[in-house]
Amino acid sequence: MAGHTAEVPAQAPASRQVGLPLLAKRALDVTLTAVILVLGSPLLLATAVAILLDSGRPILFRGTRIGRGGRPFSMLKFRSMTVGADDELHREYVTRLLRDAGGRYGQPPPLKGRYKVVDDPRITRVGRVIRRLSLDEAPQLLHVLSGKMSLVGPRPEVPYATDEYSPLAWRRFEVLPGITGLWQVNGRAELPPVEMLRLDVEYVERWSFGLDCRLLLKTIPVVVRMVGSG
Repeated sequence: MAGHTAEVPAQAPASRQVGLPLLAKRALDVTLTAVILVLGSPLLLATAVAILLDSGRPILFRGTRIGRGGRPFSMLKFRSMTVGADDELHREYVTRLLRDAGGRYGQPPPLKGRYKVVDDPRITRVGRVIRRLSLDEAPQLLHVLSGKMSLVGPRPEVPYATDEYSPLAWRRFEVLPGITGLWQVNGRAELPPVEMLRLDVEYVERWSFGLDCRLLLKTIPVVVRMVGSG
């Protein structure tokens, strides 16, 4: 999987994230991320200890995701699954949802309800808690500091999902992936993968520094209410 590179269509238009707006976005990313890491360090330490006591090492999960320009990168999360958990269950589930919808926007969703594997046996006891609280995503803040991710952007994609992409879906790779975004504030796991792709492309097309600020503010009540988490 590490060698899987998304083949972004060459005719994709250039990103709108250029010049002073992009500098402002980067400044916001670095400043806000540093504040969150400093203020949230006791909670992050407690999360790490809880994982260690519940299921041992490793505390962090490292997985390959597709980032800007279709380039893969190694993404960190707090481990919420059993050690060595196979991704085949998730791979089959996501692939089937995208394939049933034909990878096209505007198609009716193939299933109703939550669009995550229900009662996933791979998730640990502590894992269920930190997923509900969105704490499993916290290590991604390190990727924001390093410039591989942004606070706001399309969701980092698993490589195998891109095999089912429609041509329009590739536009989501014009910008850095984000920890939050349009998908996250509009239902998260309550939305089908095809709708997630549509919202990611909409973010790319609508992007502005002001939109990022609004999405960051909208993320707070979503996380507090645990909408679409778990």
